[in-house]
Amino acid sequence: MTSTAVAQGTAPAPQPPAEELPAPYDMQLSRLAEVLGSIQYLRSLCGKESDDWRTSMQELLSADTAKEPKRRERLTAAFNRGYRSFASVHTTCTDSARTAEERYRNEGATLAAEIAARFGN
Repeated sequence: MTSTAVAQGTAPAPQPPAEELPAPYDMQLSRLAEVLGSIQYLRSLCGKESDDWRTSMQELLSADTAKEPKRRERLTAAFNRGYRSFASVHTTCTDSARTAEERYRNEGATLAAEIAARFGN
């Protein structure tokens, strides 16, 4: 930009938004989001109507991606992928659906504990 442009009051070009850098735990967080989506679907399918897992995901997004819309989109997509992956296979509550839900709850608890222990404050 020339000094003439500044003297004439031309505003400088806006800066592009800062690039969102992935957090070191994004892979684990993405998997956790997918697990939460799976659990949300499976628990609803098996008669445990509650938005607890969706609420947990919303709290996670609010806490970890408040100013990072692209990360928020990726994590939301992972939650939806987990939800839809079971919705495409399980249409009724079966023993295998209950077993999957239990395994995913265990995996989710493990992931959450690992993320908190390794990357928490």
